[in-house]
Amino acid sequence: MTVALLFGSFLVLMAIGVPVAVALGVSGSLAIILSNLDTQWFGLMAVPQGFYAGLAKYPLLAIPMFVLVGSIFDRSGVAARLVNFAVAIVGRGPGMLPLVTIAVAMFLGGISGSGPACAAAVGAVMIGAMKRAGYPGPYAATIVGAGAATDILIPPSIAFIVYSVLVPQASVPALFAAGLVPGLLVGIALIVPAVWLARRHNMGQAERDMPRPPFWRSLYEATWGLAAPVIILGGMRMGYFTPTEAAVVAVFYGLFVGMAVHRTIGLRDLFTILREAAELSAVIMLVVSLAGIFAWALSTLSVIDPIANAIVGLGIGEYGVMALIILLLTVVGMFLDGISIFLIFVPLLMPIANTYGWDPVWFGVLLTVMVALGQFTPPLAVNLMVSCRIAMVPIESTLRWVTWLLVAVFVVLLLLITFPELALWLPRHLGF
Repeated sequence: MTVALLFGSFLVLMAIGVPVAVALGVSGSLAIILSNLDTQWFGLMAVPQGFYAGLAKYPLLAIPMFVLVGSIFDRSGVAARLVNFAVAIVGRGPGMLPLVTIAVAMFLGGISGSGPACAAAVGAVMIGAMKRAGYPGPYAATIVGAGAATDILIPPSIAFIVYSVLVPQASVPALFAAGLVPGLLVGIALIVPAVWLARRHNMGQAERDMPRPPFWRSLYEATWGLAAPVIILGGMRMGYFTPTEAAVVAVFYGLFVGMAVHRTIGLRDLFTILREAAELSAVIMLVVSLAGIFAWALSTLSVIDPIANAIVGLGIGEYGVMALIILLLTVVGMFLDGISIFLIFVPLLMPIANTYGWDPVWFGVLLTVMVALGQFTPPLAVNLMVSCRIAMVPIESTLRWVTWLLVAVFVVLLLLITFPELALWLPRHLGF
């Protein structure tokens, strides 16, 4: 009865269009109040306590800072300079602009860690460029949306920070290190079908006639952007600052580059940047805090163990359970953002992972790849929504192209399941 009340009310609220944060808080509160705890004062007090406990975690301080970093680098002109440098390296020709788009999106993943922010920054530069080169708008939007999905895998990653809060056995530095190789593999997997599709359908023919930027000049202009991930990740590796402190360092570095070096950010722009970052951070933190009520209901009302035992008891084996989890999160990823998915399902899935002895760091990377799939899986893919808005095309027009990219990322997911060392060797080598 409790399980039906908790998840039933959540699904009903989502179906009638209630925001996911409110749906999590209301369904968790209803389950607490209408259960056997309603006669106990500490049951009612769990609502405000769960709200506060969801936020009172030190690693979460990094999220608003990395969101702010994304807004700063979006306006600093770094993306355009990185694009010129990438074009100078790979040259011109059919399929080269999509390759550059994905490569730049991967690189920006080492700065902000937010997929939608990356889709906005890269899309503003690349969608127009691809259209002028002869690529259809839906194809350009698909490439940008899929490329931006690598941002939650390549460190720093907001998704990894949230997962570490939920699973303390997996530290943020270990997750950041573990996500690097899978993130690169996902990027390469996206590049292959992107270039193949462009050449197969004779897209981008006008790209041959576009000038190739001079290498040394473009390298000089991109130097400040290229140095950002080195400073952020290198500083964490050398022990100069924690991931949370790294986010603050990245903010001041981005402001220095935007205001003093490129001079693309003025004092008047600061208010807009801070407001945008504050609004997005507030949305994320509201989801986290209200999900704390939902999580309290899950753990206290004995919901997690029966569900976990029922899944393990299906008799389909370890790989059968893994296939079920992939199917579940792929479907859910079409409708919910990554942070909401983690907050709802990680408490349910960790007992299953513990039953089979799955490494929590590896499992976190695996879940993040599944979430990355959802970020560009129609009908409600957050990255595609951003890129389609920039390209001014309907999201359903991307279905022709996005299927190939989804298959490519799914292959990487299977490789990670088969060879866990793809994720685990780097954090082990670094001593995390």
